[in-house]
Amino acid sequence: MDKTVRRGRVTGNVTPPSSKSYAQRAIAAALLAKGTTTLRGVELCDDTEAALDVIQTLGATIEQIDTHTYQITGGLAPRANLLNIGESGLSTRLFTPIASLCDSPITITGHGSIMRRPVAMMTAPLEKLGVEVHCKDEVLPITVKGPLHGGEVEVDGSVSSQFITGLLTALPCAAEDTVIYVNTLNSKPYIDMTISTAASFGVDIAHRDYKEFFVSGGQEYQAVDYKIEGDWSGASCLLVAGAVAGEITLHNLNPLSLQADKAILDALTDAGAGITTADDSIHIASRPLKAFEFDATDCPDLFPALATLAANCEGESVITGTNRLQSKESNRAETIASEFGKLGIEIDITEPNVMRIRGGVPCGGTVNSHGDHRIAMTLAVLALNATDEVTITGAECVSKSYKDFWEDYDKITVYE
Repeated sequence: MDKTVRRGRVTGNVTPPSSKSYAQRAIAAALLAKGTTTLRGVELCDDTEAALDVIQTLGATIEQIDTHTYQITGGLAPRANLLNIGESGLSTRLFTPIASLCDSPITITGHGSIMRRPVAMMTAPLEKLGVEVHCKDEVLPITVKGPLHGGEVEVDGSVSSQFITGLLTALPCAAEDTVIYVNTLNSKPYIDMTISTAASFGVDIAHRDYKEFFVSGGQEYQAVDYKIEGDWSGASCLLVAGAVAGEITLHNLNPLSLQADKAILDALTDAGAGITTADDSIHIASRPLKAFEFDATDCPDLFPALATLAANCEGESVITGTNRLQSKESNRAETIASEFGKLGIEIDITEPNVMRIRGGVPCGGTVNSHGDHRIAMTLAVLALNATDEVTITGAECVSKSYKDFWEDYDKITVYE
């Protein structure tokens, strides 16, 4: 679908969806747990729906109690040999090691951009841990046959931490202890989220400076009552909207969260936005904004929101970490530069691992989401200060992480 937005101001209150990153981790833990887990605060989006479908295929039973509450009875007993993870990068790298616990072949596949994203980093470590792996051209589909056992293994963490999350989630169920040696780990906060989620389900994971991880085998996940916190990733564009075009209060956000994208508050502070925090809400108000420098290596999903913030700042902002953007739903560095450029915002990505954004006033025009949910959302926020209407093609892709984004956007926007 196409979505046309125009110049406007934002005001009011919004509760962004719960964290799909935490949700997918908790859904996986519930599958591996004995007994019935209650998950509260589940916000359905394409990725969480795919994760729920996967665990049902792997043996879990699911009962929906109300709109945001699910009871999951665990048990790894595959009902079929094909897992469809939709378009979710996390579910790909999370459920492949979990499927490797099984002693029958299981194929993991999906659709859309996920079929182009690399999975080669999983092959050698899984084989080292006793898994038979079949994968053509280093992309999905991938077929694994376990059982996964423990031992010592090296893993490259430079492309993504998601496979490490998958190993850390699955290996407590292996028969033997495991030591994982990690080279060049990026996105450490996401590993903290994984360890924290496992601990909530009674599983212990230790590490030494994120370079060596120690996982005792033979552990058992325990069924628990677990509430999923609000999503800082989904909230980031709305927080930027308040900073550049009005004021807004976002609810159900934990200011002490382990989520990497909570770092958006640091960028907003550096740029000069007005910020007031409470126990579970954040109020953001527009102020004159100045250029900032920010390292997004550990939080690459913030790049679109950071680019929109920088476009509204006086001067040139510098964001590092573009090397992390090549294997997202789109090549986000190139996509941001291209689509912002169509609206008259100058972005330079010629320098390795660096994005330079010169602040300015966007013009109107037609831009393309490239099927990337975070690009669609950030273009809508950029359009708030545009001189003319902005039409975003492929705007329906927001459903990957934030199904109600356009409803919330229209609710808080007052057009001029």
